[in-house]
Amino acid sequence: MRARLALALLVAASLALGPVHAQTPGKWVKLAPFPEPAEELYGTAAGGKLYVFGGLAPGWLPRGLVYEYDPAADRWTRKRPMPLASHHIAVAELGGKIYAFGGFVAPLVGPAAWVPIANAWEYDPAADSWTPLPPMPTRRGAAMAAAAGGRLYVVGGASTHPGSGEPSVHPARPHRALDTVEEYDPATGAWRTRSPMPTARNHAAIGVVGGKIYVIGGRIGAAFISVASNTDVVEEYDPTADQWGTVKARMPTPRSAVAWGVHGGRIYVAGGEFQDDRLMAAFRALEAYDPAANAWTVLPRMPVPRHGLAGAVVGSRLHLVSGDVQSAGIAGMHLHSDSHDAFELAPQ
Repeated sequence: MRARLALALLVAASLALGPVHAQTPGKWVKLAPFPEPAEELYGTAAGGKLYVFGGLAPGWLPRGLVYEYDPAADRWTRKRPMPLASHHIAVAELGGKIYAFGGFVAPLVGPAAWVPIANAWEYDPAADSWTPLPPMPTRRGAAMAAAAGGRLYVVGGASTHPGSGEPSVHPARPHRALDTVEEYDPATGAWRTRSPMPTARNHAAIGVVGGKIYVIGGRIGAAFISVASNTDVVEEYDPTADQWGTVKARMPTPRSAVAWGVHGGRIYVAGGEFQDDRLMAAFRALEAYDPAANAWTVLPRMPVPRHGLAGAVVGSRLHLVSGDVQSAGIAGMHLHSDSHDAFELAPQ
């Protein structure tokens, strides 16, 4: 009788306290919602905080958002916006600074489209300031960026065909996925072209483990999911040797427009989208790649399916922020989510 009473009191106390978020590895935690929900957001960590950039508004208009998330306070703060509002940028952190490369802007005149740009910027989170950098050799958007060996690498993306008179990419006009790899040295401000990626793609995940860069999944053939295909290919790049290695174990779920983060020698890939004549969908999948074992682990699904979401690891949590709960392209439908979920990882 006493045991039953104690159990009842414990349950009542738990209900009175409200929901209790699990803090053990392998569990999802609900955190402060994102203040301005959007798609095509990109995240990175710096100084123990999470930074989210970009955003795409209806009509293919870039938003240029910059937000800082403080895990200790569970609070978002709006920061100085991007100097040139652009979408589908590539971001990476190096030495406490955040670098933003390329992206797309709207045409100055005419119908909506994606105009690729070569702009590069350095953002200083401590000063909340932006500094322009020498532009990339190649105009492109939806590329991936990573830091390795004190330098930054911008990989893949999408742009117009070489020699084409087209100023922009559009699902109804010819354009291409890129295999381009360009290296930026922040010490000298110099760019150089490196060995091209074997599989031209955009909207992929990227991560650095053991000094090697891994490019995972993404979109081949074009920039738009309505006319492109997802891939499950995983490729390894050695920046020191400027060489691409053998193809690695394929990801369990081919997808693009994902979020990602690196922790404990593993690369985590979350969300994404798929589209064909029968289906327009966002993924709930969370999968982790271990380069040392060349193996994948399927993890508990995301609470909310999303694509075009921001992601990064801060401490021992993989944060997933905003994005769309439905694959893009439905006229009049913009299903931006304010969800901010974090997956608890084992402490390092």
